[in-house]
Amino acid sequence: MASPAIAANAYAAAARALDTGAAAKPTDAGGPSFSDVLKDAVGGVLDAGRKSDSQTVAMASGKANVMDVVTAVAETDVAVSTLVSVRDKVIAAYEDIMKMAI
Repeated sequence: MASPAIAANAYAAAARALDTGAAAKPTDAGGPSFSDVLKDAVGGVLDAGRKSDSQTVAMASGKANVMDVVTAVAETDVAVSTLVSVRDKVIAAYEDIMKMAI
């Protein structure tokens, strides 16, 4: 089982990876850019993971309900599975582009 310190370090590393330090530029169409959507999605997964970890720690200290912990862990599982599926689709699209003849 991962310790809270390991989880906190992983979340901090992911947050550093998302923070580019540059201001987001609006697109010509007026909608959010792909990088903004991707940052929001990864941020959502990070938030779900943090919630799951905090619920687990609260249950271990006797302050949380088992049902709340199970719900938080299930939400995190769905978020991570969705993120992995999107990653797989992006990689497949990249590979398809690389196979195209110029």
